[in-house]
Amino acid sequence: MLNVLFVASEAYPFAKTGGMGDVIGALPRAFTKDVDARVIMPLYSTIPKKLRETFKSLGHLYVQMNDKFDYCGIFTCDYEGVIFYFIDNEAFFNRPALYGYFDDGERFIFFCRAVLDAIPYLDFTPDILHCHDWQTAAVPYLLTHQYRMIFPDMKSVFTVHNMKYQGVYDFDHINGYLHLGFLPSDLEFYGRINLLKGALYSADLVTTVSPTYAEELKDPYFGEGLEGVIREISDREVGIINGIDESCYDPRTDSALTIPFADSDNKKAENKKALQKHLNLPIREDVPMISMITRLVEQKGLDLVANVIHEILQMDIQLVILGTGDSVYEDLLQSVAYNYPDKMSAIIGFDEPLSRRIYAASDFFLMPSKFEPCGLSQMIAMRYGAIPIVRETGGLKDTITCFDSKTKQGNGFCFATYNAHDMLFTIQQAVSLYTETPELFQDLIKKAFNTHSDWTLSANTYLAQYQKLLGE
Repeated sequence: MLNVLFVASEAYPFAKTGGMGDVIGALPRAFTKDVDARVIMPLYSTIPKKLRETFKSLGHLYVQMNDKFDYCGIFTCDYEGVIFYFIDNEAFFNRPALYGYFDDGERFIFFCRAVLDAIPYLDFTPDILHCHDWQTAAVPYLLTHQYRMIFPDMKSVFTVHNMKYQGVYDFDHINGYLHLGFLPSDLEFYGRINLLKGALYSADLVTTVSPTYAEELKDPYFGEGLEGVIREISDREVGIINGIDESCYDPRTDSALTIPFADSDNKKAENKKALQKHLNLPIREDVPMISMITRLVEQKGLDLVANVIHEILQMDIQLVILGTGDSVYEDLLQSVAYNYPDKMSAIIGFDEPLSRRIYAASDFFLMPSKFEPCGLSQMIAMRYGAIPIVRETGGLKDTITCFDSKTKQGNGFCFATYNAHDMLFTIQQAVSLYTETPELFQDLIKKAFNTHSDWTLSANTYLAQYQKLLGE
């Protein structure tokens, strides 16, 4: 039996702010019986009470942070066959949000130290610590430089979900928590400490969440200042595409939908009518609905959308956008929707059931990202019969190929250059297929329904990498 402990700052259903939470919630369950995959994460006060009631205490310890010792409680539960462990410290984790605090560096270095200190208290000895994003980046570094005598054979894997977030702090701010007497070169970043850089150099294996993103990170445009490090460690870097939990995102059983449906019936149209009614849009089956469910930030291509939104709305379409983000985009979208009440609805906020209803109602799903390490929304959209319109970057390039009406190959619509009018032209192509050749569009919908993006293949790829790392 191979023992793997996933170390992460969030996991569905306990705490989630983005795609990483979905990954940590689903991937451990995808392994075969030959792998015992468990998860350790912070015990946030925002974890739903119903879930917290299932937790059991495993005891407590004290973690040395600089010149003081901080309390660390350890709790556990079994959720759908996966064992979860939780690191408890109210001073660090009893807060209304997961991230965004002045002391995030201290909070997550505590978490990383607590993970390593807590291992002897668990009924589980990991062969591999699989760490995710900058919040856990100190684990591979500390394991290599300070805990190797305690865990001589333990290996570390570090996954980059988004290179943009690196955990960069002033040396004087966090060096005491790392127990450093000086600034070593494998942490140094323009005179500051870069936690993610330390993980890249220290981990036995570095993975990214798509093969294309693994290559893109070697380019300064995507590498966020660490492209040289990625090139240097390329012999132990591999890109493995994410998957989705298809049992969770299943239009046949999704209780959030107005009418659950299968690929072989016409009930998707009923979901479209129900959403149009809910959003006060004209109830029209013949008009293509294009949706976005996204953070309203430049990375997601909102600047492209803003540049040509009036041209988009000149087409006979309906546009539905759900999300929160930068106020400039929130205000713009609300203003445009106000001026196009029969064509656009902008919902500023996040509503999980509504997001699923939007997937189910949509004909097209727009993702014009500037960069997209993997992306899960395009996979979810296809599960609900919505055709992706994407820019060719990262995981979008790995999962969506351009539809050719002659050969009927491809599963979506794509554009390569980060340009608003290239995006507009691609949207026009998609709408033209919908209106002029409905039989081809129906073929494309069937192809979307039959595109499977579950975790099986990715889990097998991870297993092969784990075994290679352990010399099996």
